[in-house]
Amino acid sequence: MTRDDVLEVCGGLVGAVEDYPFGDGVAVYKVGGRMFALVSLDGDPGSVNLKCDPDLVLELRARYPAVRPGYHQDKRHWNTVELDGSIPESELREMIEQSYELVVSRLPLADRARLGRRR
Repeated sequence: MTRDDVLEVCGGLVGAVEDYPFGDGVAVYKVGGRMFALVSLDGDPGSVNLKCDPDLVLELRARYPAVRPGYHQDKRHWNTVELDGSIPESELREMIEQSYELVVSRLPLADRARLGRRR
């Protein structure tokens, strides 16, 4: 999956907002005002920081050399994924969607309702 693909997937999630609080080099995707993805726009192949279930963080790092502890993030909850093509597209898409779902699940009930979620 390319950086452009990652940007498209992140931007296509319900309620996702693209922001640049850290400057033009990092696209930050938020839902309900909370970050779920940070996409590096500088250099190739690029990378994306994704929130991750703490029970899966180490498993993903062991399975894929392109997955490392989250750069400038809480290492227990975030991974940095190098966009070098070594991770199957379906797996990376799942990582993005899981990051989004983790953030959505912790939003206030009213915010989740605005996203069409019942719980």
